[in-house]
Amino acid sequence: MRTTIKLDDDLLLEAKEIAARTGRTLADVVEDAVRESLARRRQARQRPERPTLPSFGGGGLRPGVDLDDNAALLDLMDGTDR
Repeated sequence: MRTTIKLDDDLLLEAKEIAARTGRTLADVVEDAVRESLARRRQARQRPERPTLPSFGGGGLRPGVDLDDNAALLDLMDGTDR
C-alpha cells in the first residue's frame, strides 16, 4: 500500500543511510522499524503469567492476635507474649 508520512529530517537521513548500507529500499527499512516497534508494544501489553504460590494450612490466626499491633506481633514471634 502506498502512503505518505512525515519524518524528522535526521530520522529520515539515518533510515536512508541504513537502506544504502544494507542494499535495501527505504520502504523496507521503515517497514521493519514499524514492525519492530509494534511487536515491542504487543509484548509489553501482554501480562506476565502470575506465579502460583503454595499455600499452607494453619487454621488461620491464633486467638487474640491483632495484625495491626506490630509490637504485639513481634513479641508473639519472639515468644514473649505480653
